[in-house]
Amino acid sequence: MTGTPFSVTTVTTGTGAVVTVAGELDVATAPRFRAGVAALALARGQVLVVDLGGVTFCDSSGISALIAARNVAEAAGADIALAAVPARLSRTFGLIGLADFFPIYPSAEDALRD
Repeated sequence: MTGTPFSVTTVTTGTGAVVTVAGELDVATAPRFRAGVAALALARGQVLVVDLGGVTFCDSSGISALIAARNVAEAAGADIALAAVPARLSRTFGLIGLADFFPIYPSAEDALRD
């Protein structure tokens, strides 16, 4: 790993939670992300926002963890949105057919407003 150290931080709001990810979301770090999402107490009608603005790299394990986060939100009756998706990851989503799988917003604030 090089560059930004990996971190997952969560801020709970009245409408859900914002999980901010920074660094490389890969086979070594995806379990930490999954655990952080699994620990959330989401309720029906809330939204889980995953802010990816600080992600410097994402492999298939990271993408799998994002899909798992969607499943956690859906199981709770909550929505999920991605925010600040880096261009290279957005392009990857398009290539593998996930572009329409997640609502994507320019920022976490925009996702919470919608």
